[in-house]
Amino acid sequence: MRAVALALLVLAAVVYAVTLRHETGWLGYVNAGAEAAMVGALADWFAVTALFRHPLGLPVPHTAIIPKRKNEIGRNLQDFVTENFLTDEIARERLAAAHVGERLGTWLSAPAHRRRVMTEVVRVSRAGLARLSDEDVREVIEDFLLPRLATEPISPIAGSLLEGVVDERTHHGLVDLGLEQLHDWLRDSPGTFASVIGERAPWWSPPWVDDKVIGWSYQQVLGWLRDIRETPEHPARVALDDLLVRLAHDLQSDPEVMERAEALKERLLLHPQVPDTAVGLWRSFTAALETAMDDPESYFHVRGDELLEHLGRHLVEDEPWRSRLEGHIGEAVSFFVNTYGSELAEVISVTVEQWDGREAAERIELHVGRDLQFIRINGTIVGALAGIVIHAVASVAA
Repeated sequence: MRAVALALLVLAAVVYAVTLRHETGWLGYVNAGAEAAMVGALADWFAVTALFRHPLGLPVPHTAIIPKRKNEIGRNLQDFVTENFLTDEIARERLAAAHVGERLGTWLSAPAHRRRVMTEVVRVSRAGLARLSDEDVREVIEDFLLPRLATEPISPIAGSLLEGVVDERTHHGLVDLGLEQLHDWLRDSPGTFASVIGERAPWWSPPWVDDKVIGWSYQQVLGWLRDIRETPEHPARVALDDLLVRLAHDLQSDPEVMERAEALKERLLLHPQVPDTAVGLWRSFTAALETAMDDPESYFHVRGDELLEHLGRHLVEDEPWRSRLEGHIGEAVSFFVNTYGSELAEVISVTVEQWDGREAAERIELHVGRDLQFIRINGTIVGALAGIVIHAVASVAA
């Protein structure tokens, strides 16, 4: 573009030189137009060049503006971006117009997109696990986790948690499972039951009496477990609930129980085997997780796909829930913009200040220079037209 602008200037100079002795007739218009085109081209060349450097290397005042004032330009650009882009209102407006929730839900409805998300989750998870060695985990457990847990009172938290579990009857499922497993094991292991009870029979008791007593006891225990399992309001269940309620209350208010709970916690946490056990559990967890991530048919992938599909359907169909989610996202973006917007925009001024003056001028000229050369081209053309009009007015006036 610079060559084009220069070529027009040269063309205007050649035409002017050829028509210099022809000041009348139509060649006079051509000569006047060429003369004005040269003036316009030179003036705009000077204006464009003065932004980036001294024209012809001459230190003319108010030239090389960008190299001299790059820091001020960077700060002004920073202020412009902060005031007109990184604002709470604009961020919320653009976020609302983007319909993030609906678009995300529609995007997640495609199986290929969900697979892509799972692929990225696996990639990030692998990268994170690869950076955590067993020694790192041990250091976190020994230097941070265990000392912190040892100083934190656990009894009030445990009591409050247990109280909530009992109030919501969450433990009933665990009790049912335990009763079912114990009943099934006892039903399938009559010999073990007889052996345990038989060892406690008196030495003088006849064997046939022992067999009768053991058989009767076995059936009574099975029936008792079955009754507890099948009767929601069984006295044993009620007694267990009362015990848990009392324990939850004591853990929060009884100093003796609280002290015993804290002592038990400290003995457990300070046991030398705890770090090794924790590292072993971590190693087993990571191995199982990596195995699951390797198998596309594993529960990890299947369940992840189900959760993503459910999320996508929820975002598309549940408008109130989607609005709440977008509202939370808007609040987060607004907080980020209000808190860190100015610091983010500061990157502009800091980066520009680090540039050398000549480097800054070259960078900006390479970015916008093509459009600036149109100023020279337009100046040449407009100058030529203005010269023709002026020559015409002068001819009429003469």
